[in-house]
Amino acid sequence: MVIGLIGMFTLYSLTHWLNCSFAQSFICSITHLLVKMEITISDTIRKACPEMKLAVITCEVTNTPSSSGLWVEMEAEILRISATYTLEQINKRQEIAATRNIYKKLGKDPNRYRPSAEALCRRIVRGIPVYRVSTLVDIINLVSIRSGFSIGGFDWNKIQGDIELGVGTDEDIFDAIGRGILNVEGLPLYRDQSGGIGTPTSDHERTKISESTTHLMMIINDYSGKLQLQNAVEHALELLEKYAELKKSEVTWIV
Repeated sequence: MVIGLIGMFTLYSLTHWLNCSFAQSFICSITHLLVKMEITISDTIRKACPEMKLAVITCEVTNTPSSSGLWVEMEAEILRISATYTLEQINKRQEIAATRNIYKKLGKDPNRYRPSAEALCRRIVRGIPVYRVSTLVDIINLVSIRSGFSIGGFDWNKIQGDIELGVGTDEDIFDAIGRGILNVEGLPLYRDQSGGIGTPTSDHERTKISESTTHLMMIINDYSGKLQLQNAVEHALELLEKYAELKKSEVTWIV
């Protein structure tokens, strides 16, 4: 349920910032492929993290099994992370620490349910290879590793109706990609009309990116509020243009 509607905004361009009071729920209206979608942020999330900011990228793309050029960039980032951080320092990165903090505020143990950006960086520092999934998924992982933000990546055509960012409950059945059923109680949880689609720990099998995905939605979650989102968005768009034939891209900022 949406309580306390403040405003509805239409997506325009990369430089169009949406600013409003966050005393109550926030609704942002996005139109892609002539389909209108509303993204709602619940009161519970806003009260737990009033400094939270989001960037939502919707675009038309071409996915492929892999990209050698992209993996040259991934390997360079893997070397940078390995040379910069110890295992103990990973969860102290500003963006990762902020995501862990929202978990704690909502009653979730971030050491048991690690944010995806933290899990990826820990793999690197421990010398475990990063998964090669597909070009789109690999792009999202690279942006997440570099920025420290946990990023939701969804096939736009698989999302059903509007989206709300709320808090998971014990009634949410969440089939996490590659993990099976994930206990999302106490996690920030994006839901569409059919149920959960994404958390900062993992996204859902139902709306996951496949090799046939042609319309992508990326949601970059910034719980730190330090205005580093633009760098992450620009990096994502650059990689999508270079390796995924980016076209018809739009960005919504929720700050």
